[in-house]
Amino acid sequence: MAQHDYDIANQSFPSFRSDLNSVLEAINTSNSGTSRPTSAVAGTVWLDTTSATTPTLKFYDGTDDISLATLDYTANTVNWLDSSVVADLVNDTTPQLGGTLDTNGNNIQFDDSRGIADVNNNSALEFQSTASAVNEFTITNAATGNNPVLSATGSDTNVGLEFTAKGTGTIKFNDLAYIPQQALTSSSNAVAWDAQAKPNAYHLTTENTTFSAPTNNTEGSFICLEINYNGAHTIAFNTVFEFAASTAPTFTSTDGKTDILVFRYNGSVWQEVGRTLNLSES
Repeated sequence: MAQHDYDIANQSFPSFRSDLNSVLEAINTSNSGTSRPTSAVAGTVWLDTTSATTPTLKFYDGTDDISLATLDYTANTVNWLDSSVVADLVNDTTPQLGGTLDTNGNNIQFDDSRGIADVNNNSALEFQSTASAVNEFTITNAATGNNPVLSATGSDTNVGLEFTAKGTGTIKFNDLAYIPQQALTSSSNAVAWDAQAKPNAYHLTTENTTFSAPTNNTEGSFICLEINYNGAHTIAFNTVFEFAASTAPTFTSTDGKTDILVFRYNGSVWQEVGRTLNLSES
């Protein structure tokens, strides 16, 4: 490794040959040294050997040195220092990451029916594309003591989640499905009920009230209702609720008592499939 002033003076032949060899050595070693060559002009490329194991390749622009890359002699790798450097991976059939892949605010795109493979190159996750898609899955991780969340999100106001098994396969869950109980409140002596959002509901009475026809009904779905009486309030139901023998029960309507009812939607009406009345409120 060497540097030279790139000035060959008139001299004897042996001295000329020695000087010429020094110039060639400087060229051959990329003008290596611990400081910029004194002969440097705009456009000179030189190797800063301040670090013996990771020297830095530099470009002199006539005023300053621009660091291009560090050379790792131990790992035999090049670390390009400019973050705007773009590498073309088209010809690399087995690219490997040397660190965390940061998308830097951008997306990762998959062709239709392409996705993520395991270490054996077997498909682990496949993506199907929809040309006009506006809804998607959102996965949110969680801190200690909380559950991660798989959500349906998108530009539509109401977005459901669908799980589809292949052929005669079934969808299995490790634990029993948990549908949290949610409150229904009354306003102007009426209770609105979204059967999809609150299939497992309870109502703490505050007035005499009528349960209106539920919304977002799906044939074959079940809804359950617990009525907690906070006073001697009367209860009635819209005619879309069909009770056994087409006769509504005599609700308890007593402070401190509870009635529980279960209905199934047949595509037209909500048919009663179970009732337990006059329970002690606990």
